[in-house]
Amino acid sequence: MSDEFYSHARLYDLMFPGGGPAVDFYRAEADRQGGSVLELGCGTGQKLIPIAADGHPCVGLDFSSDMLAEAQRKADGRGVAVEWIQGDMRSFDLGRTFDFVYITANSLLHLQEADDLVSCFQSVRRHLAPGARLVFDVFNPSVQLLAEADGVRRTRESLSFEDPDRGKVTVDVAEIYDAPAQVTRGTWYLSTGSEPDFVVAPLEIRSIFPQELPLLVSLGGLRLTERFGDWSGRPFATDAQLQLCICEPAVSP
Repeated sequence: MSDEFYSHARLYDLMFPGGGPAVDFYRAEADRQGGSVLELGCGTGQKLIPIAADGHPCVGLDFSSDMLAEAQRKADGRGVAVEWIQGDMRSFDLGRTFDFVYITANSLLHLQEADDLVSCFQSVRRHLAPGARLVFDVFNPSVQLLAEADGVRRTRESLSFEDPDRGKVTVDVAEIYDAPAQVTRGTWYLSTGSEPDFVVAPLEIRSIFPQELPLLVSLGGLRLTERFGDWSGRPFATDAQLQLCICEPAVSP
């Protein structure tokens, strides 16, 4: 579950500051559905806190206690009430249903086994109120990019950030692609000029290819009703970088 990577919650927010069209999309979806909201893999609450600020009763579930602690600190700072729960999205029982459930920012891809993905969807299905929907986004795998994961450590300039305590932090990543498992296995290195590699953390992310995605969803008791290729709602196509998926409970035969 890449525990070490997510144990540095404050640095995570500096590296991935959030905001932008993804937040706007999920806020709009929550408003459209109305009622209560559950985010799985909520992290530090980058998307859930704005939704709660809009007046929705919100619950955030995450595996990492460090990320949840940062989420609580941020919510308190904004005067927003959110129920934060440490749990495993592969199997959970919150004893209630929700009007809108979502999983964003590739969080679903921490589940590497097909059985784990199906179990997650089954758990979601049990928590959907009548008329509720699950929405999630994962990247659309690029065979070319996966083939370029050769294990060489490279700097990712776009991820560099300014830390108020340390100054400029650079981010290097070395990745290999495990094709049989459909998992990219990476190591992330955070450094400053005076403190090289002050964080070294593994991160493993699964790929879900477009043909298998509807099958995994259906095995979890859901059906894929729409799939978009970007945050504006462009239809999903070969060149899309994103699989933005809208799901509803499957109708029993």
